[in-house]
Amino acid sequence: MKGLLQRVSAARVEVTGEVVGAIDQGLLVLLAVEPGDTQAHADKLLKKLLNYRVFSDPQGKMNLSLADTGGGLLLVSQFTLAADTQSGLRPSFSTAAPPALAEALFDYVVAQAQRLHGQVATGRFGADMQVHLVNDGPVTFLLQT
Repeated sequence: MKGLLQRVSAARVEVTGEVVGAIDQGLLVLLAVEPGDTQAHADKLLKKLLNYRVFSDPQGKMNLSLADTGGGLLLVSQFTLAADTQSGLRPSFSTAAPPALAEALFDYVVAQAQRLHGQVATGRFGADMQVHLVNDGPVTFLLQT
């Protein structure tokens, strides 16, 4: 499982012009599920997302986590993040989980995040989405389980 997290001052997801998820300061996470991923992988990644120290403390050092700041968490399913780009000029998606598994694990992550963290928003699984964000820093990290 992969999560591309971006520290944002604001982010939103639109589907056919309608805002389906939005946050102010927090993390936008593009989430990819790969074959073999389990709820244990999802739990491990979510724990990291909530506790990864990417926000500045009063001294300006990245010492605070999303759990510390109480910021928003915007989760967006993105199977292209799981693409195999090792060879050729066209990505292969054989390394992405089948849609049924990906959706089940994405929904699981969302449910667990809502249980553990107050502000959680999402995109819409499988939809053509437009993601708008203001990357704060910029700060971007790729987390993998």
